Amino acid sequence: MMKKRIVIKLGGSTLDNPSTLSQLAGLVRGYQKRQYQVVLVHGGGPAVNAELTRRQITWSFIEGQRQTTPEMMAIIEDVLGRQVNGALVQSLVNAGLKARGHSGTEDLLWCRQASPELMRVGQVEFVNQTVLERWLCGEGAPVPVIAPVGLGLDLQTFNINADWAAAKIAIALKAETLIFLTDQEGILDQHRRLVVRASPFALNHWIASGVIHGGMLVKTKAMIEALQSGVEQVRVLNAATASQLLTDKKIGTLLTTQKVPVKKGAVHEYAS
Repeated sequence: MMKKRIVIKLGGSTLDNPSTLSQLAGLVRGYQKRQYQVVLVHGGGPAVNAELTRRQITWSFIEGQRQTTPEMMAIIEDVLGRQVNGALVQSLVNAGLKARGHSGTEDLLWCRQASPELMRVGQVEFVNQTVLERWLCGEGAPVPVIAPVGLGLDLQTFNINADWAAAKIAIALKAETLIFLTDQEGILDQHRRLVVRASPFALNHWIASGVIHGGMLVKTKAMIEALQSGVEQVRVLNAATASQLLTDKKIGTLLTTQKVPVKKGAVHEYAS
C-alpha cells in the first residue's frame, strides 16, 4: 500500500529562526508518525540577497521573480544548494530526524527559460518522478530536502521559484497536501484579514482585482496549478505555528477546489 504524501515548502524568510525550524521538525515528525512520506522544498531569498549584497551585485524582481544573470546563477546555486540546504538538513538531523539534501539539478527538475527578460530563471517542464520515488523508497528513508535549482536541455542551470518547484513536485507525487510555511498567518484579503478558506475561483478574483500581486502573485498561481492538477488541498500558514497544524485544522488558510459557503460581505465573499 502506497503511503500518503505531503510536500512542505519552507519560505526563505523563516529559515534563520531556530524556533521556526523546531516547529518544522515537529510537523515533519508528526506526519511521519501518521505514516506520511514528507518532502521538503525550501526557498532562500534573504540568504541570496545577503550574498549578492556582499559582492556588490545589484538585482531586480520582475512580477515577483528575481532576474538572474549567469554571474548570479553561480552564486544562487552555492547559496541555495550548499549553504541553505545544508543548514536546513543539519537542523532536522539535530532534531532527531533523518534528512538528506538534494538539488533539482540531480536529474529532478527539468525546465526551460521562463522568459528572456528573466534570463536564467527556469519554468519547470518536467519532474522526474523516478528520481523522487528512489529518494522516498525504503522504510525510514531520509526526508528529501530539495533546493529549487533545475536543468535546461542544454544542461545549463536555472534558478526556479521555490513555490513553483514545490507545486510541480507535489503534482508529480500526487501529494494529498501541499503546505506553504511563510512569515504570514495565511492568505490575507485586501483588508489584511485572514482568509480562512478559499478556492481557485476566489484566488483568480483577487488576482484580477489586484489584491494579490508581486511575490504573492507567483505563489498563488503555483497554488492554483497544484489544486487544478490533482493535489487535494493546499494550506498556507505561519511557520512559527507549523506543528499546531497536526492538532488544529483551523489555523492558516485552507485552499481546495470545493465550493465554500458564502456569506455576503464576509471575508469569503468570493470563495465559492
